[in-house]
Amino acid sequence: MADAKRPRPRQALPPIHPHAAAIDVGATIHVAAVGPDHDPEPVRTFGTFTDEIRRMADWLAACGIETIVMESTGIYWIPAYEILDERGFDVQLVNARDAKHVPGRKTDVSDAQWLQRLHEHGLLRASFLPKGEIKALRAYLRQRERLLDYAASHIQHMQKALMQMNLQLQHVVADITGETGMRIVRAIAAGERDPRILASHRNYRCRASAETIRQALVGNYREEHVFALTQALELYDLYQAKVAACDARVEAVLERLRAAVPPPAEPLPPARARTRQANAPSFDVRAALHALLGVDLTRIHGLGPCLALKLVGECGTDLSAWPSAKHFTSWLCLSPSNKISGGKVLSSRTRRSGSRAASLLRLAARTVGRTPTALGAFYRRLSARIGKAKAITATARKIAVLFYNTLRHGMHYADPGASYYEERYRQRVLASLKRRARALGYALQELPAEAGVS
Repeated sequence: MADAKRPRPRQALPPIHPHAAAIDVGATIHVAAVGPDHDPEPVRTFGTFTDEIRRMADWLAACGIETIVMESTGIYWIPAYEILDERGFDVQLVNARDAKHVPGRKTDVSDAQWLQRLHEHGLLRASFLPKGEIKALRAYLRQRERLLDYAASHIQHMQKALMQMNLQLQHVVADITGETGMRIVRAIAAGERDPRILASHRNYRCRASAETIRQALVGNYREEHVFALTQALELYDLYQAKVAACDARVEAVLERLRAAVPPPAEPLPPARARTRQANAPSFDVRAALHALLGVDLTRIHGLGPCLALKLVGECGTDLSAWPSAKHFTSWLCLSPSNKISGGKVLSSRTRRSGSRAASLLRLAARTVGRTPTALGAFYRRLSARIGKAKAITATARKIAVLFYNTLRHGMHYADPGASYYEERYRQRVLASLKRRARALGYALQELPAEAGVS
């Protein structure tokens, strides 16, 4: 019988983080793992109550742990992350996609041990998480977005109640939450039923005439429908008050951030557009951002004050976490993800992402596509050639590069215009055709400027 083959000795990887630990996060238990040389029982299970998490932090500190990784499992990681971060550990959040290939049977214990081994040898990448006041700013802005979504649902409830009473208000005013619409809705909730008196609440800027509004407000005012309208109006007002409270918190955070930086070297330039955006904060966002950043992000077409504020909340004011604009756009999943095997490119599609910053940049790209700017001309050219979806992604990447260079390097963006971009693109096409003609052996001869084609 032949001797069994002896396994080849494996060369051990040098540890990058010798004092590393990992936590497999769950809804009811957290499984923590350290190296076998740190504790006789290297894997322990803890509950998710605050006292249990603190006991886990005490055990990790007793083991001499310096850095900890955990997977981004739902929102269950947030309490453990914040408590461990307050205790002074270097806590890193990793994407579960980077560590999903666990060898052997999958259990909570094996997941924690596998994460610990990967982190010990430096094979995991930490996800970006804002720190300090930027983290609070992001939380307030996200809460504000949720409140606006809730308020929008009650606008639909008001429209439904009006339609049930056959009041065609939304067909004669552009927005029932505007000045004219809210005056009329509040008067109906207060008990007014006369169409002429209701139509007298029309604002002078409303396009529909008072007679048209009067005809639209002749309806069947049933008690149950008026009750539903009144409740929807009260809930809408409630959420608007909560949004105002969020605005006060956001303004306070921006004030604290501004106090920690020197004043801008240049004054705030004039605004490109003077129209106020819907659902905009109650304070001057553009001036607050300029005082904090020293640059005017709204000079980039597609980035309004509100959208720029949301991007700052998601990415922070210091973009040094990304060495270059290419790293930044790759993190946003806006750059091609090349899959190469055997020297052949199998796919270059962009990766799927739930990034809020990427969604904001795509929204900016969709908006800038209708403008007579260089970015708008770029979007329209790609849209005609490869489709709107890919054109939005490519334009969003360009806006992301401009956002990065403006915030990181202090670049002042000046739009050259759509005609400049189209002429430059035409010159590039002509230069490419000339190179191809010379490569094929043709001699090119330029015609005089006054010569025409008959």
